[in-house]
Amino acid sequence: MQKIKKNLWFSVFTVPLLITFVTVVIIPFFVGFIYSFFQWDGVAANPKVFVGFDNFIRLFHDQRFLDSAWITIKFTFLALFSVNILGLGFALLVTSKLKTANMTRSLLFMPNLIGGLILGYIWQFIFSDVFSLLAEITGSDRIFFNWLLDREFALYAMVVVFAWQMAGYMMIIYIAGIQGIPDEIIEAAKIDGAGFWQRIKNIMIPLLMPAFTICIFLTLSFSFKIYDVNLSLTGGGPINSTELFAMNIYNEIFGYGNYGYGQAKAIVFFVLIAIVTLTQVYMTKKKEVEM
Repeated sequence: MQKIKKNLWFSVFTVPLLITFVTVVIIPFFVGFIYSFFQWDGVAANPKVFVGFDNFIRLFHDQRFLDSAWITIKFTFLALFSVNILGLGFALLVTSKLKTANMTRSLLFMPNLIGGLILGYIWQFIFSDVFSLLAEITGSDRIFFNWLLDREFALYAMVVVFAWQMAGYMMIIYIAGIQGIPDEIIEAAKIDGAGFWQRIKNIMIPLLMPAFTICIFLTLSFSFKIYDVNLSLTGGGPINSTELFAMNIYNEIFGYGNYGYGQAKAIVFFVLIAIVTLTQVYMTKKKEVEM
């Protein structure tokens, strides 16, 4: 009787979530996969023309899609390092003997609570008006200019905003990892004469590999899938120089009405993310050590 009651409560909490997941994620994914083999404009009254693998062949000759892929890879690479270096640095700061550690932790995490669209508009104001004011005050117009209007700097502006938003989130994970390291190990290293950087390099980083696995995985997946900040901050401009994967797919489907071709891009996008993230998890998992 107890087992039946336990299974009943388990079903009450899991079955609705499972139904929602299947309805919202699994079924649309397979429907989209089927659409990727058709040429269709998304209008229900219009016929769907089966084209086989033509959509997949076509996208490898689509220069705009290939440019978007390269921009996304570049953005992800820059974001991966900036977010995790800042996140780890913040975690080391707030776990030190800092009197305002709790307040600092809250302030650093706060940007993650702001929605991506609002965040983009806030930083639009910073890059345009605030940077213009700083240029007048300091005279450093080579640094303080509107990055969003420059084809090279617009991507760096997105990296800055993304790092500002995500570093606090990764900080929480790194804090949990640092607090999981036994104090005895750190104290023994201090007694043996290990300096601050030696303790970080030889003790903390190897023992923080589980946290690195999670943070790198999340950074990669978030970077590849970013859309809201891309939309509100640059809109893909100037001249498509910041049009990332997700925006390119969205524009193809809802901007140009190429549902089948856009779905083919989405499938390739999904496969690429799966390969990169699973490879990363496998590689970082191998470097994890047991305490």
